[in-house]
Amino acid sequence: MTYKKIERTESAHDYQLLIKQILKTPLVHAPEQEIVYRGKQRFTYRELGERINRLANALTALGVTPGDTVAVMDYDSHRYLECFFAVPMLGAVLHTINVRFSPEQILYTIDHAEDDVLLINADFLPILDHVKGRIDTVKKFVLLQDEDAHLPRTHIEFAGEYEALLAAAEDRFDFPDFDENTRATTFYTTGTTGLPKGVAFSHRQLVLHTFGVLASLATPAVQGRFHREDVYMPITPMFHVHAWGMPYIATMMGVKQVYPGRYVPEHLLELIGSEKVTFSHCVPTILHMLLKSPKVDEIDLSNWKVMIGGSAMPKSLCLSAMKRGVDVFSAYGMSETCPILTLAHLQPGQLALSAGEQAEIRCKTGIPIPLVELRTVNDGMTDVARDGNAVGEVVVRTPWLTQGYLKDTKTSEKLWAGGYLHTSDVAWIDEQGYVKITDRTKDVIKIGGEWISSLELEDVISAHPAVGEVAVIGMPDDKWGERPLALVVPKPSPHGNVTAKEIVHHIVDYSDRGMIGKQVVLVKVRFVDAIDKTSVGKVNKVGLREKYL
Repeated sequence: MTYKKIERTESAHDYQLLIKQILKTPLVHAPEQEIVYRGKQRFTYRELGERINRLANALTALGVTPGDTVAVMDYDSHRYLECFFAVPMLGAVLHTINVRFSPEQILYTIDHAEDDVLLINADFLPILDHVKGRIDTVKKFVLLQDEDAHLPRTHIEFAGEYEALLAAAEDRFDFPDFDENTRATTFYTTGTTGLPKGVAFSHRQLVLHTFGVLASLATPAVQGRFHREDVYMPITPMFHVHAWGMPYIATMMGVKQVYPGRYVPEHLLELIGSEKVTFSHCVPTILHMLLKSPKVDEIDLSNWKVMIGGSAMPKSLCLSAMKRGVDVFSAYGMSETCPILTLAHLQPGQLALSAGEQAEIRCKTGIPIPLVELRTVNDGMTDVARDGNAVGEVVVRTPWLTQGYLKDTKTSEKLWAGGYLHTSDVAWIDEQGYVKITDRTKDVIKIGGEWISSLELEDVISAHPAVGEVAVIGMPDDKWGERPLALVVPKPSPHGNVTAKEIVHHIVDYSDRGMIGKQVVLVKVRFVDAIDKTSVGKVNKVGLREKYL
């Protein structure tokens, strides 16, 4: 069989999907729109374009050439946004360093990524002091510093300070065209065991992810919609999967953007109120902190839309947010998927449902966005029934998936076994196409040969009024193989002083009503002061198993 190709004339332009294309539209159609940093500094999109050009010139003067790697250690800032564009537009690679890694892990990622230039916020200089003299690849350091920041003593010799370098550089730069499959970004996964794994994405992948997510977010008439009149503020670190790719989307749309710097709940709430923020994204832990802040009663959250990812959103948290008028809904993806694969938008008829019924849908993993092929399969890669009951591993294909881990062929082959990317997440898909993650393959609790979802049990326990946080892990049991261990952080009085027996009775009540399996009555409850988290706010179940079993 012969497929017919489009004939291309020699004079036709070979249009490449490059990150620089994302920047063109807002510079033409929204040049005076604002970009705000910490509520203290304001730039227009026109100034953003000029600063990106200046940064490109400054990096070139430092010796950065196509193929080099430029690393960044910073809070969520306008500087980070400028790096999101300038570095890959040069043909270089942007390495977004996870500043919550340990110093040894940061050293490993710097060397593994072969960073040539490192831009570092003054607050993070003590991290590098722990590994001084052991950074082999970095040739130049650039200081990032806010006007009110204190510069600690350091052994590092800087090639310059960021703002001074930009001020001395030209505000025009001719960004080249090159192959859209050129690597644009690198970052490292936040696994709880072993060394961090490097994940890379090309210009083409980032552009297609931008369009795919935008198409899905712009589709709803009201609920969960991201549109041109919104005000965007990320509450997901920009080092973590490009802040879920949302800064690229927000920039292409030309919306007002607010970058908060450090995550301090009271300051975040102040910015939501003063800058009229209408769209954000974060992990459940951050939303919980914001809703529990004493300042929350001073802020009108009724125009705020929040996309929740990173881990499952408890129904109780969803209902708490909805009571304050927050349009909250789940998203799903992982570091290896760029990241967004699904969004939990409500269908038009579902907006008339009760708050409890809506929360059930908003807490689901969601419906695959355009260009995402998502399956739930058994061990033989055969699809399980889409009946809202049968569970299988989630495997996916879409144009923006990482093609493998950097310098790790063996693990990459395992990731892509059978031609699909394996997420290691267990889920079901219902008749309407909604996906619901029920657990990680390694976190499923096997009681007497049957699988019990730790996430579903956590959702039930978190509904108890005296429970602040909960994590469920499997503990060995001679009779049943495993049984659930619920680690519970109680709320302070007057809701506190709850007993383990009361928690178990609460679970039994859900079981008696058929809302969760009978096997969960084998749960053991243990009260703890805090739930250990990973560097991006996810519950660290590997660490919890090591700590409590």
